[in-house]
Amino acid sequence: MKRDFLTICDFTTKEIDSLLIRAKELKSMQKNRIEHPALKGRTLGLLFEKQSTRTRISFEVAIIQSGGHSIYLSPNQIQMGRGEEIGDTAQVFSRYLDAIVIRTYSHHKIEEWAQYSNIPVINGLTDRHHPCQVVSDMLTIMEKKGRLRGIRIAYVGDGNNVAHSLIEGAAAMGMEIRLASPKGYEPDKAIADKGRRLAKETGAIVEILQEPHDAVRDADVVYTDVWTSMGQEGEEENRKGIFRGYQINRELMGRAKDDAIIMHCLPAHRGEEITEEMVESPQSVIFDQAENRLHMQKALLEMLLK
Repeated sequence: MKRDFLTICDFTTKEIDSLLIRAKELKSMQKNRIEHPALKGRTLGLLFEKQSTRTRISFEVAIIQSGGHSIYLSPNQIQMGRGEEIGDTAQVFSRYLDAIVIRTYSHHKIEEWAQYSNIPVINGLTDRHHPCQVVSDMLTIMEKKGRLRGIRIAYVGDGNNVAHSLIEGAAAMGMEIRLASPKGYEPDKAIADKGRRLAKETGAIVEILQEPHDAVRDADVVYTDVWTSMGQEGEEENRKGIFRGYQINRELMGRAKDDAIIMHCLPAHRGEEITEEMVESPQSVIFDQAENRLHMQKALLEMLLK
């Protein structure tokens, strides 16, 4: 039976643990130049409505280094651009491909793809969730902190797709997460409530706040994202005013633990959600984060295709 990865909650805590272990193994193998053509002959489709750097490159390199191939598509290159139904396209793609990564504006679209597809559908980003980013982030936190359970994450900024997946990831792995967003820009209440229910089973803590200083106090990890996501460009100037007090800077980091790490899923707008100084700080693990997308995508593709 095929498996999809649309949200963090599609995987159990045990499965996420297995992904982390395998990603760490694959990272070590690459460092030591050990080939692992586990997906030889497999073909991965990438259908992207949104621009991408890390998601596209990490998946393309992941399937190639695993012995397979990739095909990159945009809606304008296929008949969907002329109105072909998602269900029809999904069934055709299922005859050609072994799995597909979809990056789209609407989460409902990727759910429709999964409904009609006979191959694994992987969420490369939607307006609601960014699960591939967050499982990779967990690999980075584990590398830097040695564990996940009990780690305290502070997320400062827009309650967006990354925030939603962080809530689910922290809840699944027994972490503490505090999210600080301006009023009206908090994470979706249904997702936060679902995270709290899961947290009761794992010992995690999920808190939604408005004051960044409260969120960052004694944090092990301080995480942020852009104030204006793709598709929200018309709100950019208004958001800059609303989010001005939600910047990761030296003063705010002074509230976190002395050995706290700084994370950002990129792309970063230096001088807005995070200062240049903090991006380049010794506490920053932002580019380790980006690298780990590759190793986690390999582990994810193995899990879904083998």
